[in-house]
Amino acid sequence: MRQQARAIETRAAIIRGAAEAFEQRGYGSTSLAQVSAAAGVTKGALYFHFDSKEALAVAIITAQHEKSVDAGRQLLENNVPGLRALVSMSYELARQLRDDQVVSAGVRLTIEAVNFSTPVSAPYRDWMVACEEFLRRGIADGDVASTIDVPAAARFCTAGFTGVQVVSDVLTRRGDIDQRLTEMWALILPGLVAPGRWDDLKNLAADVQRQRAADRP
Repeated sequence: MRQQARAIETRAAIIRGAAEAFEQRGYGSTSLAQVSAAAGVTKGALYFHFDSKEALAVAIITAQHEKSVDAGRQLLENNVPGLRALVSMSYELARQLRDDQVVSAGVRLTIEAVNFSTPVSAPYRDWMVACEEFLRRGIADGDVASTIDVPAAARFCTAGFTGVQVVSDVLTRRGDIDQRLTEMWALILPGLVAPGRWDDLKNLAADVQRQRAADRP
Protein backbone atom coordinates (compact mmCIF):
# COMPACT_ATOMS: atom_id res chain seq x y z
CA MET A 1 0.00 0.00 0.00
CA ARG A 2 2.86 2.37 0.86
CA GLN A 3 4.47 1.76 -2.55
CA GLN A 4 1.15 2.34 -4.27
CA ALA A 5 0.66 5.62 -2.40
CA ARG A 6 4.18 6.68 -3.29
CA ALA A 7 3.54 5.90 -6.95
CA ILE A 8 0.35 7.99 -6.89
CA GLU A 9 2.22 10.89 -5.29
CA THR A 10 5.03 10.63 -7.85
CA ARG A 11 2.59 10.62 -10.76
CA ALA A 12 0.80 13.68 -9.34
CA ALA A 13 4.15 15.46 -8.89
CA ILE A 14 5.08 14.71 -12.50
CA ILE A 15 1.78 16.12 -13.74
CA ARG A 16 2.23 19.27 -11.66
CA GLY A 17 5.81 19.73 -12.83
CA ALA A 18 4.89 19.05 -16.44
CA ALA A 19 2.01 21.52 -16.22
CA GLU A 20 4.44 24.18 -15.02
CA ALA A 21 6.90 23.43 -17.82
CA PHE A 22 4.29 23.23 -20.58
CA GLU A 23 2.56 26.38 -19.36
CA GLN A 24 5.82 28.33 -19.45
CA ARG A 25 7.31 26.99 -22.70
CA GLY A 26 4.56 25.29 -24.67
CA TYR A 27 4.49 21.71 -25.89
CA GLY A 28 7.03 21.97 -28.68
CA SER A 29 9.69 23.77 -26.62
CA THR A 30 9.49 21.56 -23.53
CA SER A 31 11.76 18.54 -23.12
CA LEU A 32 11.21 15.62 -20.79
CA ALA A 33 14.45 16.60 -19.05
CA GLN A 34 12.87 19.95 -18.19
CA VAL A 35 9.75 18.15 -16.98
CA SER A 36 11.71 15.82 -14.70
CA ALA A 37 13.61 18.80 -13.28
CA ALA A 38 10.41 20.77 -12.65
CA ALA A 39 8.76 17.73 -11.04
CA GLY A 40 11.83 16.86 -8.94
CA VAL A 41 11.93 13.27 -10.15
CA THR A 42 14.44 11.20 -12.11
CA LYS A 43 13.97 10.47 -15.81
CA GLY A 44 13.52 6.84 -14.87
CA ALA A 45 10.60 7.68 -12.59
CA LEU A 46 9.08 9.84 -15.31
CA TYR A 47 9.33 7.11 -17.94
CA PHE A 48 7.88 4.58 -15.49
CA HIS A 49 4.63 6.56 -15.48
CA PHE A 50 4.66 8.09 -18.98
CA ASP A 51 6.37 6.57 -22.00
CA SER A 52 6.38 9.76 -24.10
CA LYS A 53 5.93 13.51 -23.92
CA GLU A 54 2.63 13.18 -25.75
CA ALA A 55 1.31 10.66 -23.21
CA LEU A 56 2.19 13.10 -20.44
CA ALA A 57 0.49 15.99 -22.25
CA VAL A 58 -2.66 13.90 -22.77
CA ALA A 59 -2.67 13.05 -19.04
CA ILE A 60 -2.60 16.77 -18.20
CA ILE A 61 -5.44 17.47 -20.64
CA THR A 62 -7.43 14.65 -19.05
CA ALA A 63 -6.81 15.98 -15.52
CA GLN A 64 -7.82 19.48 -16.61
CA HIS A 65 -10.93 18.25 -18.36
CA GLU A 66 -12.06 16.25 -15.33
CA LYS A 67 -11.82 19.33 -13.11
CA SER A 68 -13.73 21.51 -15.55
CA VAL A 69 -16.42 18.92 -16.31
CA ASP A 70 -16.98 18.41 -12.59
CA ALA A 71 -17.77 22.11 -12.19
CA GLY A 72 -20.35 21.93 -14.97
CA ARG A 73 -21.86 18.77 -13.47
CA GLN A 74 -22.30 20.51 -10.12
CA LEU A 75 -24.24 23.34 -11.76
CA LEU A 76 -26.58 20.83 -13.38
CA GLU A 77 -27.02 18.78 -10.20
CA ASN A 78 -27.73 21.93 -8.17
CA ASN A 79 -30.59 22.78 -10.55
CA VAL A 80 -29.19 26.18 -11.46
CA PRO A 81 -31.36 27.73 -14.22
CA GLY A 82 -29.90 26.80 -17.60
CA LEU A 83 -28.92 30.23 -18.87
CA ARG A 84 -27.41 31.27 -15.54
CA ALA A 85 -25.55 27.96 -15.41
CA LEU A 86 -24.12 28.56 -18.89
CA VAL A 87 -22.87 32.03 -17.93
CA SER A 88 -21.65 30.89 -14.50
CA MET A 89 -19.71 28.03 -16.08
CA SER A 90 -17.70 30.46 -18.19
CA TYR A 91 -16.63 32.44 -15.09
CA GLU A 92 -15.78 29.22 -13.23
CA LEU A 93 -13.58 28.08 -16.11
CA ALA A 94 -11.94 31.50 -16.06
CA ARG A 95 -11.23 31.10 -12.33
CA GLN A 96 -9.70 27.68 -12.92
CA LEU A 97 -7.53 29.08 -15.69
CA ARG A 98 -6.25 31.82 -13.38
CA ASP A 99 -5.78 29.75 -10.24
CA ASP A 100 -4.95 26.18 -11.31
CA GLN A 101 -1.79 25.58 -13.34
CA VAL A 102 -2.89 22.10 -14.42
CA VAL A 103 -6.07 23.59 -15.90
CA SER A 104 -4.18 26.41 -17.59
CA ALA A 105 -1.60 24.02 -19.03
CA GLY A 106 -4.29 21.56 -20.11
CA VAL A 107 -6.18 24.22 -22.04
CA ARG A 108 -2.96 25.41 -23.69
CA LEU A 109 -2.07 21.84 -24.64
CA THR A 110 -5.55 21.26 -26.06
CA ILE A 111 -5.02 24.24 -28.37
CA GLU A 112 -1.53 22.97 -29.30
CA ALA A 113 -2.74 19.39 -29.86
CA VAL A 114 -2.28 19.79 -33.61
CA ASN A 115 1.26 18.60 -32.83
CA PHE A 116 0.02 15.29 -31.42
CA SER A 117 -0.10 12.06 -33.39
CA THR A 118 -3.77 11.75 -32.43
CA PRO A 119 -5.82 15.01 -32.47
CA VAL A 120 -7.44 15.94 -29.16
CA SER A 121 -11.01 17.06 -29.82
CA ALA A 122 -12.97 15.45 -26.98
CA PRO A 123 -12.75 18.46 -24.59
CA TYR A 124 -14.26 20.79 -27.18
CA ARG A 125 -16.95 18.27 -28.12
CA ASP A 126 -17.83 17.62 -24.48
CA TRP A 127 -18.19 21.33 -23.77
CA MET A 128 -20.44 21.76 -26.78
CA VAL A 129 -22.63 18.98 -25.40
CA ALA A 130 -22.64 20.65 -21.96
CA CYS A 131 -23.58 23.99 -23.52
CA GLU A 132 -26.42 22.31 -25.39
CA GLU A 133 -27.69 20.88 -22.12
CA PHE A 134 -27.54 24.27 -20.43
CA LEU A 135 -29.35 25.90 -23.36
CA ARG A 136 -32.08 23.25 -23.51
CA ARG A 137 -32.64 23.69 -19.79
CA GLY A 138 -32.80 27.44 -20.41
CA ILE A 139 -35.51 26.88 -23.03
CA ALA A 140 -37.47 24.73 -20.56
CA ASP A 141 -37.06 27.52 -17.96
CA GLY A 142 -38.50 30.04 -20.41
CA ASP A 143 -35.29 32.12 -20.38
CA VAL A 144 -33.88 31.04 -23.74
CA ALA A 145 -35.76 31.53 -27.01
CA SER A 146 -37.19 28.24 -28.26
CA THR A 147 -36.37 29.26 -31.84
CA ILE A 148 -32.58 29.23 -31.47
CA ASP A 149 -30.43 26.62 -33.18
CA VAL A 150 -29.14 24.95 -30.01
CA PRO A 151 -26.14 23.06 -31.51
CA ALA A 152 -25.02 26.17 -33.40
CA ALA A 153 -25.35 28.34 -30.28
CA ALA A 154 -23.39 25.77 -28.24
CA ARG A 155 -20.59 25.73 -30.81
CA PHE A 156 -20.47 29.53 -30.86
CA CYS A 157 -20.39 29.89 -27.06
CA THR A 158 -17.56 27.34 -26.85
CA ALA A 159 -15.59 29.07 -29.59
CA GLY A 160 -16.30 32.50 -28.10
CA PHE A 161 -14.97 31.52 -24.69
CA THR A 162 -11.90 29.91 -26.24
CA GLY A 163 -11.07 33.07 -28.16
CA VAL A 164 -11.70 35.39 -25.22
CA GLN A 165 -9.46 33.44 -22.86
CA VAL A 166 -6.64 33.17 -25.41
CA VAL A 167 -6.61 36.92 -26.12
CA SER A 168 -6.89 37.72 -22.40
CA ASP A 169 -3.95 35.41 -21.71
CA VAL A 170 -1.82 37.06 -24.40
CA LEU A 171 -2.62 40.63 -23.34
CA THR A 172 -2.92 40.45 -19.54
CA ARG A 173 -2.12 36.87 -18.46
CA ARG A 174 -5.88 36.58 -17.93
CA GLY A 175 -5.94 39.45 -15.47
CA ASP A 176 -8.93 40.95 -17.30
CA ILE A 177 -10.72 37.75 -18.27
CA ASP A 178 -13.82 38.32 -16.12
CA GLN A 179 -14.44 41.74 -17.67
CA ARG A 180 -13.84 40.39 -21.17
CA LEU A 181 -16.37 37.61 -20.50
CA THR A 182 -18.94 40.15 -19.34
CA GLU A 183 -18.44 42.00 -22.62
CA MET A 184 -18.78 38.75 -24.57
CA TRP A 185 -22.07 37.86 -22.90
CA ALA A 186 -23.41 41.38 -23.41
CA LEU A 187 -23.09 40.70 -27.14
CA ILE A 188 -24.30 37.07 -27.12
CA LEU A 189 -27.24 37.20 -24.71
CA PRO A 190 -29.55 39.33 -26.90
CA GLY A 191 -29.51 36.49 -29.43
CA LEU A 192 -30.35 33.85 -26.80
CA VAL A 193 -32.87 35.40 -24.41
CA ALA A 194 -36.55 34.63 -24.93
CA PRO A 195 -38.93 37.45 -25.88
CA GLY A 196 -40.29 39.11 -22.78
CA ARG A 197 -37.37 38.03 -20.58
CA TRP A 198 -34.80 40.61 -21.64
CA ASP A 199 -35.55 43.15 -18.91
CA ASP A 200 -34.94 40.48 -16.27
CA LEU A 201 -31.85 38.97 -17.89
CA LYS A 202 -30.02 41.78 -19.67
CA ASN A 203 -27.62 42.22 -16.71
CA LEU A 204 -27.21 38.48 -16.06
CA ALA A 205 -23.49 38.32 -16.86
CA ALA A 206 -22.62 41.41 -14.84
CA ASP A 207 -24.69 40.06 -11.92
CA VAL A 208 -22.92 36.70 -12.05
CA GLN A 209 -19.52 38.43 -12.20
CA ARG A 210 -20.35 40.61 -9.17
CA GLN A 211 -21.68 37.66 -7.18
CA ARG A 212 -18.60 35.56 -7.85
CA ALA A 213 -16.33 38.49 -6.94
CA ALA A 214 -18.22 38.95 -3.67
CA ASP A 215 -17.94 35.23 -2.86
CA ARG A 216 -14.23 35.09 -3.64
CA PRO A 217 -12.07 34.76 -0.49
